[in-house]
Amino acid sequence: MRLAEVLLGILQAESALHRKIALHIPRSASLESKTRVVARVFHDLQLTPQDVLNVLLPLLPNGKLTLVMDRTTWHYGQTPLNLLVLGVTLGGVVLPLIWTVLPHQGNSSSAARILLVARLLKILPAKRWAVLIADREFVGKEWCTYLRWKGIKRCFRIKENTRIDDLLAKDQFADLQPGEVRAVFENAWVYGNWMRVVVTLSPAGDRVIVASDLSVMDTLLTYKKRWGVECTFSAMKARGLGLEDTHMTAPDRLSRLFGLFCLVLAWMVRVGHAAQELDPPTLDNRGRKSRDTARVGWTLLSQAARWGLDAFWTYLDLLKTAFPSPGEGKARSVSC
Repeated sequence: MRLAEVLLGILQAESALHRKIALHIPRSASLESKTRVVARVFHDLQLTPQDVLNVLLPLLPNGKLTLVMDRTTWHYGQTPLNLLVLGVTLGGVVLPLIWTVLPHQGNSSSAARILLVARLLKILPAKRWAVLIADREFVGKEWCTYLRWKGIKRCFRIKENTRIDDLLAKDQFADLQPGEVRAVFENAWVYGNWMRVVVTLSPAGDRVIVASDLSVMDTLLTYKKRWGVECTFSAMKARGLGLEDTHMTAPDRLSRLFGLFCLVLAWMVRVGHAAQELDPPTLDNRGRKSRDTARVGWTLLSQAARWGLDAFWTYLDLLKTAFPSPGEGKARSVSC
């Protein structure tokens, strides 16, 4: 009961601060008493990442899944808070499934990335992974070799100073024109592995070089899905649920807080996705939705919770209902 109250409190307060969340807990107790309730939930050692995963796994559709790894960081005063996250692309965002708090600021190590993947493989076997997408930070011979050994297809953006065969990537594509797409004719030797290399130049002049185990046509289209993790962190932090408000810096408590925010985000995205199936949003000139899926879900959920609308129970059912696989029919009505 306390956990449900806190989750709804996070949703409505859009903050990680105990006192702000407590304002939205519907009890007759004093604010100080309700604040202690929130603190007890955040400090409950029995609430583990596995408990969060047990809620999220039933949301996954059948078939292969696109996974994304990334890192989010911010500071509380002078203390850096740094999380390495591995999630699945659903509803236009990346739903975090598993994460770890890094005990330092800056990039993750290959060992930390391998451990995170190994943890998820115990629950989600490699045959369910369509591909793993990551940005330039997440590269290296040991890391790439581990994924190949596990049978996981890779789609990584690489740095311009990466050696492809015997040449630097920036030297091989120095005369690239904006909007042009090129590929190394045959698989190239990158980070101790044979991979397909595709490159394009954005209108802003940013050279995007991607190494993958996919075809030339699929490589850039797949890498574009990494944008979903930026939507995730935006929805969880200052522009959304207010994760950065937290004063908690202990790794175990920060991990528990992040897990609760993942549950709220998953609920928002599930409701928003169902609503957008019935009323599809327009797309901008980059092919992105004009209405953010998480924000649509937040609006519907917060209104239903605040005003006790009957639609709330429909939304609760959606939290227990898998996202539809591509090509499946439209969801049930989720109108207010």
